[in-house]
Amino acid sequence: MPSYEALSELLEPRTTVLLTVECQEGVVGEDSALPELAEQARASGVLANVARLVAAAHDAGVQVVHAVAERRPDGRGANSNARLFRAAARLPVQQLTGTPAVRVAAPIEVAEEDLVVRRLHGLSPLQGTDVDPLLRNLGCRTLIVTGVSANVAVPNAVFDAVNRGYTVVVPADAIAGVPSDYTPAMIRHTLALVATVATTDEVLACLERPRGVRRA
Repeated sequence: MPSYEALSELLEPRTTVLLTVECQEGVVGEDSALPELAEQARASGVLANVARLVAAAHDAGVQVVHAVAERRPDGRGANSNARLFRAAARLPVQQLTGTPAVRVAAPIEVAEEDLVVRRLHGLSPLQGTDVDPLLRNLGCRTLIVTGVSANVAVPNAVFDAVNRGYTVVVPADAIAGVPSDYTPAMIRHTLALVATVATTDEVLACLERPRGVRRA
């Protein structure tokens, strides 16, 4: 784990953005299309930790971006070139545009200044979406990645951010995947090679320390 000083230097509010990945009702909510993943995210405290980080980011003036995956009712523009996409299209709960399934899930609070970026295709919150140009326009240098899943979307987000020149911080207890023992293995053997791995409490200690003025 990084020292407080090293992590604090990375998490300068004016150049830090917090990204939540697919923390939406249809994925981690009570009526999830993926109940095993939703149960893991909730029972492990991951969803609560994401909510804590979002609240602290709001207080510290750190920009929050919520990345949501959704699908048109007619499926137009959606991928079908992998088994994952074809299986998702057959699930009883669909992440349909405009439905409760694509709302950011409680207890995460979406503030007026938050940005919500919705994608209709692909596996990554960054590739082919508005997230990267928004981060650049915000002056982002460090991206905190949270959410689900450690199996697919989170590592995609981390790799794409690193490839684009951002420094990435991953709070290990604020991401979830299935089965439960997969996430720590992914963190240790893969994400730790390219990102700074910390805990939610360590990130909160940096965000909650006395700061200057909030981001305008």
